[in-house]
Amino acid sequence: MQSNPLIRKTQADSVLERAALQLQAILQDACAELQPFPPFPNALFTNAIECDPGLAGDPDRGCIVVGEDGELYELEFGIDHDSIELTGSWDPVTARKETLKKVEMHPRDYIVYAYSGLMAVTEQLLERQQEGAKP
Repeated sequence: MQSNPLIRKTQADSVLERAALQLQAILQDACAELQPFPPFPNALFTNAIECDPGLAGDPDRGCIVVGEDGELYELEFGIDHDSIELTGSWDPVTARKETLKKVEMHPRDYIVYAYSGLMAVTEQLLERQQEGAKP
């Protein structure tokens, strides 16, 4: 009896998709619990936590973070040239541009980044729990 190799691939893809959806729900629940959500280090306007998967991550991706809503974004820092022109001066606060761009990933990549984000959010929750338990 011959088997169709595409059936196994389809099954594996289905498993990955289910795992990614389940992980997304867990991450969203954890982020909802982490209130107030922490600001991103050195950011002025953005509350987010970095999802650093180490060597498992894609080196071509930018800074992937989990936002307050439990979704994954690419965080970009830059200069808001429109603001500089509008005000006519260089002010480091008004000239700073922080942008969260929603990212779409294949489920296998999503799992790696979402799991890393969940571990970082869990660390924050545990730290707050310990701080609350101190006399």
